[in-house]
Amino acid sequence: MKMSASTKGLIISLLTVVIAFGIYFLFLAKKNEFLVDNPTENTYYFKINNGAENIIAANQNVKVDLEKGKNQIKVFDAQKKLLYDSAFVVKKVRGLLNIAHQDYYINEQFYGYGLNKDSLIAVRKATVIDGKNYLNAPEHFNKLYTDDFYFNVNEEYDKVVKNVQKTESRRKIFRKQDFLKYYDAYYQF
Repeated sequence: MKMSASTKGLIISLLTVVIAFGIYFLFLAKKNEFLVDNPTENTYYFKINNGAENIIAANQNVKVDLEKGKNQIKVFDAQKKLLYDSAFVVKKVRGLLNIAHQDYYINEQFYGYGLNKDSLIAVRKATVIDGKNYLNAPEHFNKLYTDDFYFNVNEEYDKVVKNVQKTESRRKIFRKQDFLKYYDAYYQF
């Protein structure tokens, strides 16, 4: 049986689309994940939704599975003494659990060609961190849970502008020390 040219073209087109989607989902798609982060020198144990006990060592983060809606977490110290039992609400597809209640900063970065970033940053308020002003209004966070960002602590900002037609922004959450290093390297005033 012989295939017509149009049938061959259709098959090649379908294979190309399948390969393109495969490459995107395997290598390019942003992973939606929830992290438990511990920027301290302490070790903690925790249970989410009365599940299995997990351990998080100093200066590490652990990926966890969370469901949208209300969730519960129990946090224990290194001697497995209960520190607190708390609930939080998941609204988005990625988030950060700050079990040590440390300082984090959520920063917004602007993307686009022909973009005057300095004028966008200059109109925003400054945030005082350790007695020093930081422009671009980085948002302080030290509560148990947030999902008000796009890039998590284990991710970097996009290096390539994906949409050249308009100005966009993305929010990233940083540990305090990581934010201070990023700010000094990125913002040249």
